[in-house]
Amino acid sequence: MTAAGPSFDRATALRTAGVFVFTAIALLPIGATIMLSLRPRPGGEPALISLQNFRHVFETSLVLDWLGNSLMVSLFTVVAAIIVSAPAGYVISRGRHKVIEGYSLLLFIVQSLPIITAVIPLFILFARLGLADHLGALVIIYVAGSLSVATWMMAAYFDSIPAALEEAAWIDGCSVFGGFVRIVLRNSLPGVLSTAIFTFLLSWNDYLVAIVFLKSDDSFTLPIGLQSFFQQTSTDWGAVMAVSVITMMPPVILFALLNRYFSVGGIGGSLSSQ
Repeated sequence: MTAAGPSFDRATALRTAGVFVFTAIALLPIGATIMLSLRPRPGGEPALISLQNFRHVFETSLVLDWLGNSLMVSLFTVVAAIIVSAPAGYVISRGRHKVIEGYSLLLFIVQSLPIITAVIPLFILFARLGLADHLGALVIIYVAGSLSVATWMMAAYFDSIPAALEEAAWIDGCSVFGGFVRIVLRNSLPGVLSTAIFTFLLSWNDYLVAIVFLKSDDSFTLPIGLQSFFQQTSTDWGAVMAVSVITMMPPVILFALLNRYFSVGGIGGSLSSQ
């Protein structure tokens, strides 16, 4: 034990140092963005830390409208994706029919197709429907684009919930849908939250679809609004960094609020009497 002690301590120290170095490298761009956003603007009042860039973007741009558009699109996408993917994932998890297996394969094939292959046809379709430059079009596309992965994520988590729990509920008179809602969904909060976060980030960070569909300033989302600060001859880097910080905040707040709910517990003792 004496000989193994120093070796173990050395290995632990190296792993810890590696984690710290990796974390520092990962946080370096974020820290640099925050520091640059807090620098005084050219010609402004000198200060070590200043909110002039944030004041400038709020006074000279529609950043609050862009923030509201991004939040609305992302939240509607999350709700719609969960409503559709949860039952679909349940069918894949519990079903053993060839049709269901074919549907699972179809989801895999659809997910392998890049979104850019469908952007132009979708734009033509939505333009004919009068939905181009409309946030509702983004919600529809984001839900469709995230549905395959969201369904797989839900199905994977449903697989971890024993079917015996549902069977016991059925014996007690619960319907299939009631067992799904009261037993499976009720014990799948971490899986639902993981799917929700994935869908939220997919729609929140999207640039390609939004730049094709959105044309008017008041309908921009944050990634498209950020582009307006890049000029052909010069770039307002202070404003760019300020909007970048604003764009980062909602996902960070979301993770901070939901982190405590990511636990696998909840069904461990449900089969103790089986």
